[in-house]
Amino acid sequence: QVQLVESGGGSVQAGGSLRLSCAASSYSYSTYCMGWFRQAPGRERVRVATIYTGERTTDYANSVKGRFTISQDNAKNTLYLQMNSLKPEDTAMYYCAADSRGPWCLSPADFAYWGQGTQVTVSS
Repeated sequence: QVQLVESGGGSVQAGGSLRLSCAASSYSYSTYCMGWFRQAPGRERVRVATIYTGERTTDYANSVKGRFTISQDNAKNTLYLQMNSLKPEDTAMYYCAADSRGPWCLSPADFAYWGQGTQVTVSS
């Protein structure tokens, strides 16, 4: 069982930056991959970025490539999402997710553990 708690959301103007954090109750030994998803009102939850915790390889949605960076700090059991050059269309609830099974870490159905989310609002 992995418990996840997100923080770091807030309101920012377009072009600004935010860093989201996700504190995990257990990390390296329990997870195969972790990811960030987002969900805007009335829309489906979509993947933003994934990190494979063993190899530390990363993968991003096309909409955030070059602007967002996913990373992990094993010593702190924490996952991060650095978001730069934010756009109004990045406005959503952001969720941290983890899974211990693999091999797929692409859709919400691939992740067993979820945090409660943190709101990001980008104004123009």
